[in-house]
Amino acid sequence: MSFAFFDQFEILRLLPLHPFGNFDVSITNSTVFLLIATLYFLFIFQTNVQNGTIIPGRYQSIIEICYETVHDMIKDTIPGNDGNRFFPFLFTLFAFILIINLIGLIPYTFTPTAHFAITFALSCSVFLATLIMGLTNFKLDYFSFLMPNGAPMVMAWFLVPIEIISHLATAFTLGLRLAGNITAGHLLFAILSSFVWQMLMAGGLIALASFIPLIICFAITVLEIAVSAIQAYVFVLLTVIYLNNSINLH
Repeated sequence: MSFAFFDQFEILRLLPLHPFGNFDVSITNSTVFLLIATLYFLFIFQTNVQNGTIIPGRYQSIIEICYETVHDMIKDTIPGNDGNRFFPFLFTLFAFILIINLIGLIPYTFTPTAHFAITFALSCSVFLATLIMGLTNFKLDYFSFLMPNGAPMVMAWFLVPIEIISHLATAFTLGLRLAGNITAGHLLFAILSSFVWQMLMAGGLIALASFIPLIICFAITVLEIAVSAIQAYVFVLLTVIYLNNSINLH
């Protein structure tokens, strides 16, 4: 039974494809739900942008909240108007991660962001993009952050390796944070749901007492919705911070 809790994270090959020997490009449940999230993103935003009204409806209100959230994030983090050119990318990233996280809360669906392979691909892409941007803007001066201002040169042998490790770790921690929080929430909900079901099947007073963990499950569901939004927000916020470091050298 304990292994069943992890079944929700199993990647299933729905359409095996091996066009180049061992090179696997199979269509999986992860692929399907990534595609569903993409199509939903394109549909909901395209229809509401084209048919927007002065008095917004439910969907338009949600889109406007997402828009203002990302816009304020960029405005507060990146000085001037330098960050505005990245708004389409950051807004898409925020909405895409949020949609994937929320779809994963629906029973019998799959959450791609619970897999580190997916989140690492996102975080590694952000890391490489900011690194290339920093080198393009400042050349080798970009690596001046490895040696903090005012630090004695004798400490360089100690500080520089630490800063290098810390900088490279951002490619891992950004994705690991997202995958870890989504996975933990799904596991907790699965365990409590199983506990409620076993109490109901026991019958008698135990079944009557099952309303207590049932209420907890409902509370966790609400919490998971909040976590889905918070994790999308944190991922994009850290991306904005990394972009700022590549635009404005410190």
